Amino acid sequence: MDTNKWNEFTGDAAAFEYSGAALGKSWKKLHTGDCEPWPDSDDLQQAWRLFHAGRFAESVNAGVAVGDAAHVVVNKASGIYADYLEDDEKTRQAIYQAGIRRAEAAIEADPENANSHYFHAYHLGRYSQSISIAKALSQGLGGKIRKSLDRAIELAPKHGEAHTALGLYHAEVIAKVGKLVGSMTYGASADKAMEHFNEAIRLTGAPIAWIEYGNGLYLIYGDRKLDESNEAFEKAAAMKPVDAMQSLDIEYAKNSLE
Repeated sequence: MDTNKWNEFTGDAAAFEYSGAALGKSWKKLHTGDCEPWPDSDDLQQAWRLFHAGRFAESVNAGVAVGDAAHVVVNKASGIYADYLEDDEKTRQAIYQAGIRRAEAAIEADPENANSHYFHAYHLGRYSQSISIAKALSQGLGGKIRKSLDRAIELAPKHGEAHTALGLYHAEVIAKVGKLVGSMTYGASADKAMEHFNEAIRLTGAPIAWIEYGNGLYLIYGDRKLDESNEAFEKAAAMKPVDAMQSLDIEYAKNSLE
């Protein structure tokens, strides 16, 4: 993965420098959403420091240097970068495709790792969005996303980001094919979407949980829930970020309200 031309995070990276022991002390707060365990390796810890500071290219490079044990930080750093900072659609798709392959290898090597499954669904979901949900469903990608998210939550029931993603899965399917077909063909339902969104908010209260809840409300209910959707975005926009990822989430929420 060529990171030499990656764009830089322009936020206040200095506010998110978890140097030395600060990373360990803040680990639970930083990883409430993904339930990633504390890494024993100093090199892997440094890759995570770079991620939280928004130095995504450096984080990916540091993770790649560590090897297979760093698949989670590489997939998270590359995914957040592609979501928010990459302008070129082909490059973005290539990042997601690399993430899918990396996660598939991680699942094969360690099928009991919840984040192997979660980041498989994450990159597959983002890639699916980039080619249109309808095309993705026709290619059977929806079933793969659902399977990986279900497995991630089975392995880590408190995985807030997986609950957020599964809520969005239900909402996007319903928005694309309707409640009846969504239920009969893909097992999607509005009630399940809301259950997962509410669980994610309960577990993490993170900006992205509120953002995707707002998105889900609008996808399922349209203008009937527009005020509630905007309220969810307002809650996200008013938060104080704990790292660069949350800073980007919050900026997205603010821009969405303009």
